[in-house]
Amino acid sequence: MTAISVVMGVYNAAATLAATIDSLLAQTEPDFECIVVDDGSTDATAAILAEYAARDSRIRVIRQENAGLTRALIAGCTVARGVYIARQDAGDLSDPRRFELQKRALAADTAIAFVSAATQYAGPELEPLYILRSTGAAIAPAFVLSHDARNRLADGPTHHGSVMFRRDAYERAGGYRPAFYYGQDFDLWYRLAEIGKFQILGEVLYTARITPDSITGGARQQQERLGRLSRAALEARERGEPEDSILQAAARIRPVRSRAWCREARGLYFIGEALRRNGDRRGRKYLRIAIARCPLLLPAWVRLIQALLS
Repeated sequence: MTAISVVMGVYNAAATLAATIDSLLAQTEPDFECIVVDDGSTDATAAILAEYAARDSRIRVIRQENAGLTRALIAGCTVARGVYIARQDAGDLSDPRRFELQKRALAADTAIAFVSAATQYAGPELEPLYILRSTGAAIAPAFVLSHDARNRLADGPTHHGSVMFRRDAYERAGGYRPAFYYGQDFDLWYRLAEIGKFQILGEVLYTARITPDSITGGARQQQERLGRLSRAALEARERGEPEDSILQAAARIRPVRSRAWCREARGLYFIGEALRRNGDRRGRKYLRIAIARCPLLLPAWVRLIQALLS
């Protein structure tokens, strides 16, 4: 039996896909399969995947009509053969030790259902922006559901792609649910936290690439609504009540075309400002582009002036 099944949904990720797969093939833990679900890509994604699959038998490619990340993950997890399932997002990178250390943590305590690690968030060209770490509640394995925490988790994953979970726990919890087009991760984390412990490793083992579109992709309101519904579903289960009406409400929330004012410029501003705060001169480039895209975005002017004067 394979130790780890890596599951990744991909849509038009040709520009960064090779770097992601290379980071997986460089793992110190070699006993894994990589299931990549091509969610109807129209760029060179399919050709890149075919080339890698021809070179390494651990890479398995599934192609489906475009249906969104949740459906892609369901398809990938359904055929997974590993004892553990590791998530990975296209465009992101896994540290070479990630699989080895996360597998070791899960093997050390059978009560752990899922693990994560610190995540380095980075810009489009992998410029370091900030690191997201544990709250401290799950540095050692812990049950993390809490009524005191704002999102009901005392500690939790730093990024969807940073997580590894037991396949049997995933199946007992009910897996990813198609009703959640967005927010499928937290809906699963709640259900995994109901049946097992969580642990977060202190090392930075995952790098998440941020792009202007990923920050302001027009789905924030839908994600927030689905987040509230996933918590409502958790609380319904705690009361012993059915979730049917909640899942029906979740299923009605689907993508809409965003008309947000200066949407891309705001994403560029976020990246530029994070770099400026780090003293990274590369932030000036993103602030300049933000201003060019949206001259009325006044905060970008202010931060660019501060960057130039520093």
